[in-house]
Amino acid sequence: MPFSIIRNDITKVKADAIVDTANPDVAIGGGVDTAIYKAAGEDKLLEARKQIGYLAPGEVGITPAFNLDARFIIHSSGPLWEGGDKGEAELLRKCYDKSLSLAADNGCESIAFPLLATGTYGFPKELGLQIAIDSFTKFLTDHEMEITLVVFGDDAYHISGRIFDDVKSFIDDEYVGGALEAENYYESMPVNRMMCMKAAAVNLYVADEDSDLEALYGEEESEESAYYEADMMFGASKEKSLDEELKEMYTDSFAKHLQQLINKKGLKNSEVYAAANISKQYFSKLLKGQVNPSKEKVLALAVGLRLNLDEAVDFLGLAGYALSPISQTDVIVKYYIVHKEYNVLNIDVTLFEFGLDPLSKG
Repeated sequence: MPFSIIRNDITKVKADAIVDTANPDVAIGGGVDTAIYKAAGEDKLLEARKQIGYLAPGEVGITPAFNLDARFIIHSSGPLWEGGDKGEAELLRKCYDKSLSLAADNGCESIAFPLLATGTYGFPKELGLQIAIDSFTKFLTDHEMEITLVVFGDDAYHISGRIFDDVKSFIDDEYVGGALEAENYYESMPVNRMMCMKAAAVNLYVADEDSDLEALYGEEESEESAYYEADMMFGASKEKSLDEELKEMYTDSFAKHLQQLINKKGLKNSEVYAAANISKQYFSKLLKGQVNPSKEKVLALAVGLRLNLDEAVDFLGLAGYALSPISQTDVIVKYYIVHKEYNVLNIDVTLFEFGLDPLSKG
């Protein structure tokens, strides 16, 4: 997974680069800075820090990591929050962008960040988190690196602020109306599930008047070809097991439709896998039909593709899945889709705050 959020002491995290919330002067600051100096070795790290000198807010520098389980420490001088009208957000964004660039320039394949400037510097956590997510997402469209956001103690809870409360209310609303009964009903009907999958495949291929059937079937084939292919993929076969039928569906229709949707949405592959928090290698295998995507990966792709709710439901159906009204994960993803907030990194942070596994784990 390109991005993950964990609860830990950043000095105990293994990564090529550990980002420190540096004091602008050559001195040991408070909070994370103190912890990193103690773990790395105060005398050695302070001597190396002297070689960098003063770091103005928004600037970064790099030293060896000494006793940490890392190669480098990237010292990032964050802005002091003074109300938001003195360019604090732009300076904090520079901290993230420059730290990532410096790590890439030094051959790092992994990097761990605290939530910069949100401690003693007083930067609002919700805004600080969004700046971090935006920086990570942009970086991951052009680079491959494992980025870990490390939160510690009470900082692990509700860093998303208002979003957490909004999502909680949305979950409560979604649970009203006999969701459990509906879930049990559908779970007990695998044959109907296959029928829904077939209908979703046909709908995705032919119901949209703007879909390019020629790209899928050639100039001389028509709408009937789509129905025929759906029958071949989903129809009962005495010679094939259910697992074989599903495998054929995954490696043919899903891969084809994924590429078709990317083209139709006018998106770049990198935009999709970055927003979906999926590695470039795994995404390439998906497009080649070499892997069977889990439900979590399909949900992530629906977000990365910027699908509306109806499109997402059809997309899930094509892969053999459905949104569950009693799954908190599904409801949280639905919240983001309904609100057109298409970034799995944000979703994974929310899932983390609810104590749920991230989509990237599936």
